[in-house]
Amino acid sequence: MAVELPARECDVLVIGSGVGGLSAAVTAGLNGLSVQVIEKDAVFGGTTAFSGGVLWIPDNHLARQQGIDDSQAAARTYLQGEAGDSFRPEVVDAFLKNGPEMLRFFEEHTRFRCNLYQYPDYHPDAPGGVMRGRSVVPEAFDIRELGDAMPRLRKPLRTITFMGMMFSSSNNDLKHFFNATRSLKSFTYVVKRLSRHLLEVARYGRGITANGGNAVVARLACSARDLGIPIHTGVAAKDLIVEQGAVRGVVVERGGERITLYARRGVVLASGGFARDEARLKKLYPHVQRGGVQLSPTPPGVDTGDGIAMAERIGARFDDSYPNGAAWIPASKVQIGRQSYVFPHLVDRYKPGFIMLNRHGVRFCNEADSYHDVGIAMIETCRDDTETFAWQICDRRALRKYGMGFAKPAPIPVSLYLKNGYLLEGKTLHQLAQKMGVPPQALERTVSDYNAAARQGLDPQFGRGESAYNRYLGDSHHQPNPCVAPIEQGPFYAVKLYMGDLGTFHGLKTDAEARVLDNQGRVIPGLYAAGNEMASIMGGSYPGAGITIGPAATFGYIAARSMAARGETAVQPAQAAS
Repeated sequence: MAVELPARECDVLVIGSGVGGLSAAVTAGLNGLSVQVIEKDAVFGGTTAFSGGVLWIPDNHLARQQGIDDSQAAARTYLQGEAGDSFRPEVVDAFLKNGPEMLRFFEEHTRFRCNLYQYPDYHPDAPGGVMRGRSVVPEAFDIRELGDAMPRLRKPLRTITFMGMMFSSSNNDLKHFFNATRSLKSFTYVVKRLSRHLLEVARYGRGITANGGNAVVARLACSARDLGIPIHTGVAAKDLIVEQGAVRGVVVERGGERITLYARRGVVLASGGFARDEARLKKLYPHVQRGGVQLSPTPPGVDTGDGIAMAERIGARFDDSYPNGAAWIPASKVQIGRQSYVFPHLVDRYKPGFIMLNRHGVRFCNEADSYHDVGIAMIETCRDDTETFAWQICDRRALRKYGMGFAKPAPIPVSLYLKNGYLLEGKTLHQLAQKMGVPPQALERTVSDYNAAARQGLDPQFGRGESAYNRYLGDSHHQPNPCVAPIEQGPFYAVKLYMGDLGTFHGLKTDAEARVLDNQGRVIPGLYAAGNEMASIMGGSYPGAGITIGPAATFGYIAARSMAARGETAVQPAQAAS
């Protein structure tokens, strides 16, 4: 893990240090191959380090241990229904077969450890959908295990931490923080958690207990170190080297110097998608072409489409056929000092007392559906507008109880968010509508119609809170509907939501072995892709929590196994102790 110059030759060269790249690197190392990882940024972890770290792996051993009934056949039925005409049976079958194998292999031979995430598929009532068992999350990890590489681990996304503290997806961190002003038990928990975190920051400059995506990266990076696999940061891939029709290596740049690196078995492209490639976004997304913005919480300077562009230059096929080119999510702009950040709205929309409106002051969707479904609805309601955006509103009661977006619940003062313009406030709905720039009468009528049924816990217009998925993410203590409450206690608040994404779906076309295909559908020897570099196997749909990271880890594993099976020195997976 020490910073050093890359070796001029190895068996496997991995470009990118997110979960796809690290999965490929560790698997190749365990198969006896020499490996090195290059990362253009000064830190490693890619977009994975910013994520919640959830992996969607149907029919996994952790679910079976808890007696949960699932099968590859059921998951295939579910994915076929989700993807529709974009369903690709060969890559889906490869994922369903190898995903559970990958998870068990990593737990037996690496530092990677997971817990079952008690979370439903996003459409659990659809054929093949399940209420729990397919999503897993990493166990918390002490990043001091990284040794001198700890400072190079990408810090978590600032807008979804509290004072830099990461929250686990699998425990009750968030519940205690939400209840800190209403429960002595929660208050005590929060005080202890914050005290420990502040002591860590004072000593190490950051929290040392990694959760979510940071834990995924840290665990795999430590496993790479155990295998002697270096992760070289500050090394940018520039061009693929092709000799005799096969990819043999990469030209990289470090400190202004260009170096040629050769790979005997193959090159794995895993440097992320194109969420930060402005030219490609404008070409592919109609709402960006019309003048709208596309916000992405992915790290600046990462996911700029470098790997895709390199592959295209040697004839690789870029698949942009999906109906949705990214994992859509409503997102808001956050100003912290002189820096601008993105807040992905993952939690607040599901809680009672919140609704979303278009520029006409009218509701347009079930706000408690998945972020991808709500994103699709946002694009549709704005299809004739120059700008793609929506408003989320609530009253004081909901704001102080749950927070809204980056605005924190009580006891954090509301004034912090009013001063910088993140929140708009109106003593009345009429006043709020004027500040939002929507017709006041339309807003008042929308809220009045919503409130009439919401007082009985109903939403006849969009069925908010009727699905199992809606209810899971609502407030279980609020009855009769955990997702519905009237908006009636002023002052009232609004935050502007833009079209955002959690990563791209379009990507390089690959086969079931993660080998990149050319424009004629032929395999490009020596070139593999994993993660958002490859076209999503979900066909532009978003079936459940972790459908990006789960396949990324799986196809990194598949790519490495494919390379290990080729060549004179191929060996079987090492039976090393964990």
